[in-house]
Amino acid sequence: MSGQAQDRYTLIGGNASPYSLKMRAHMHYRRLPYNWVLRTVENDHLLEGLRPVLVPVLKLPEDGSLHLDSTKLIYMLEERHPEDRSVIPDNPAHAFLSHLVEDMADEWVTKMMFHYRWAYDADIHYAARWIADDRSPGDTEEQREKFAQFFTDRQIGRMPLVGCTPENAPIIEAGFHHILALLHADVGQYKYLFGTRPSIADFGLYGQLRTLSIDPTPMSIMRKEAQRTESWLRQLDDASGVEGDWFAVGDLPPMTKGLITYSAEVYLPFLAANAAAVEKGEETFSVELDGKPYSQGVFKYQVKCLDELKKRYQALPEEAKAIVDDLIGEAGIKILG
Repeated sequence: MSGQAQDRYTLIGGNASPYSLKMRAHMHYRRLPYNWVLRTVENDHLLEGLRPVLVPVLKLPEDGSLHLDSTKLIYMLEERHPEDRSVIPDNPAHAFLSHLVEDMADEWVTKMMFHYRWAYDADIHYAARWIADDRSPGDTEEQREKFAQFFTDRQIGRMPLVGCTPENAPIIEAGFHHILALLHADVGQYKYLFGTRPSIADFGLYGQLRTLSIDPTPMSIMRKEAQRTESWLRQLDDASGVEGDWFAVGDLPPMTKGLITYSAEVYLPFLAANAAAVEKGEETFSVELDGKPYSQGVFKYQVKCLDELKKRYQALPEEAKAIVDDLIGEAGIKILG
């Protein structure tokens, strides 16, 4: 890797994409050299042959190959650059728990991002035109408005698929307020979820919450309830100057324990209900989460998420598993065991 370290990756993404922001911040922290390419109509040819066409896309410097999925990309870069500034905690229990929180952010907090963006008029107007401006910066005003309406209709049409319905809004919005409260009490430029250095969990949350800190409605909520969290997000955008260590076992701060509990009591039951419905060949599922009813269409990708969590949990050494069990409780153990 010594020769490759002088080359630059190419990261193709979108400014309105939480997963693109997640990868960009991660690469800043790890000091990995890269070129940022905003995906536009004019450079779609860079992704020719790629399926599915999602962002972010990481292009490797040595062979030009294209790679998807922000979580997989982070682990791939861990293998390619194992020498320092890892985002995976050294302790296996904390490594698993950081993966759990990151997965919860990617698959559950993203519902908060999607809900606020496409449920409120101010957010719809802002986001649709932001995305239109980035996608086709050379468009006329008429073309911009046409694309913005097309994209709005498409995204709103997808809301039931991802569970962002009026019926589910209370549990989604309550989760956003809860996560803000947890983070606001503890975060800082030199204090993260698993140490005085950021982990994969911090970057997972960063991607979704940074987007929420820009869209009008959740931005106003964040500034009113958790301005310190907003500051932390800005600081995490480029943490290349941060040096730090991992917390010792038993030293996790309340915010981290709270996020683990939330993941175990809300996110894992959601994954389990989805997986059970897929196994039965059902098209929708319903489950009680945090004392509230929740329902949506099945999502096969999230079956893979649960399978990966189970695999990682069951591979833990007994000592590490005991630490995890103490934090995820009986509900989490029952699902992952």
